Order: sequence, then C-alpha cells, then structure tokens
Amino acid sequence: MASELVKHITDASFESDVLQPGTTVLVDYWAEWCGPCKMIAPILDDVAESYKGKVVIAKMNVDENREIPAKFGIRGIPTLMMFKDGQLAATKVGALNKTQLSAFIDQHI
Repeated sequence: MASELVKHITDASFESDVLQPGTTVLVDYWAEWCGPCKMIAPILDDVAESYKGKVVIAKMNVDENREIPAKFGIRGIPTLMMFKDGQLAATKVGALNKTQLSAFIDQHI
C-alpha cells in the first residue's frame, strides 16, 4: 500500500506541487509496466516517512503525463529528480536501494 506521504502529481499540478520557493521535492518519474519502478516504490514510501517535513516525495506517471517528462528529457525510468527552491538540483536514473536513495537526498537538502 502506497504511503499517503507520497504525492501523486500531474503535468497540470507540477508547477504548484514542485516549483515553489522554499520547498525541496524529489520527483519519481515512473510507469505501471516498469519493473524497477515497482521495486523502488516501497523504498520511496519509507523515505517519505523518514524525511517528512524536510523533503516532499512525489510521483509522476509518464504514461499519463507527457508534457513535464518531455520538458526534462526523461528517457529512462525510474528517473528521480531533486528540485530545490523551484530549480532542478540533481538527477538519478535507475532504481536505487534505500541507502543509495537516502545518500542522494542527503546530498541535496
């Protein structure tokens, strides 16, 4: 079961959900058919709990939302993008384990 702390975003909500000053948001670009995306989902739920109040964890389905993934040149999924104060701060492509994901987040908060 997905965590209620993980925010599901769309092309339409991207600007208001992600590009706000004073926020740090990790966006997971994923698709239903993607095996590695399914592997990382419970890790994102765990991390959402650990970083509650510091980082917003968000997911964007690339099959249902084409505009934002195209804008950022998403070619492979899962792709994780860290946005800080409305600016893209870092990108990782591929599934990460919890240690790798926490290290990636810690570098950018």
